[in-house]
Amino acid sequence: MSGNHYKGHEVSCCIKYFIFGFNILFWLLGMALVGIGLWAWSEKGVLSNISSITDLGGLDPVWLFMVVGGVMFILGFAGCIGALRENTFLLKFFSVFLGIIFFLELTTGVLAFVFKDWIKDQLNLFINNNIRAYRDDIDLQNLIDFTQEYWECCGAFGADDWNLNIYFNCTDGNPSREKCGVPFSCCTKDPAEDVINTQCGYDIRAKPDSEQKDYINVKGCVPQFEKWLQDNLTLVAGIFIGVALLQIFGICLAQNLVSDIEAVRASCFFT
Repeated sequence: MSGNHYKGHEVSCCIKYFIFGFNILFWLLGMALVGIGLWAWSEKGVLSNISSITDLGGLDPVWLFMVVGGVMFILGFAGCIGALRENTFLLKFFSVFLGIIFFLELTTGVLAFVFKDWIKDQLNLFINNNIRAYRDDIDLQNLIDFTQEYWECCGAFGADDWNLNIYFNCTDGNPSREKCGVPFSCCTKDPAEDVINTQCGYDIRAKPDSEQKDYINVKGCVPQFEKWLQDNLTLVAGIFIGVALLQIFGICLAQNLVSDIEAVRASCFFT
């Protein structure tokens, strides 16, 4: 018996520290995103008046930082501490949480494909709600301007959607200087101009439709987004598949580590 050595179960150090290292990056990045979101809200005075969070009629882009950062923080914490301390509860929580996110992504993708017309209507409604709140929040304003510049579009389905905004509508009682205009992000770019002309959209919609296309992008953002998806379908599909495989890989590693930990505890219990 003295020459025989019992080889029991062992926890894989490679899996353990790979999960730890990978998730600590997510944890830190999640904290950074939440910190940026809190800083942005502090600059806008939201933290001193929490009720103002619901005042904005459109989307507050800070919510994207808070939600994404919060999810990454929770996942990173569970995976990082769970692997380091060999805590099966946190590792199982990590696996289940990641599995729920994967299921929600898969369900969203299937529903978006099946109900694409309904999704288009909801996207139209979403954009129009944000058009109404364009001047209410600087972050939302920058997001809309970036979207219209990037996709070379204007409004949800056309420039006339800006009639929904109190500053840009063409009603007779509108005292705004931007009446019958559009934001500068709708304007076609002149390569010779080094400085952005923020007044390029003034009075544009008072001109005939045939003349508007010489000054602004007349296509809506919804059809432009659809065109962008069709042109970049391979890239978008590749990103989604890559993220899905990464999530499945993370779940498998966490479950493998849980099995190793439980096997080691069981062997210690019976020896």
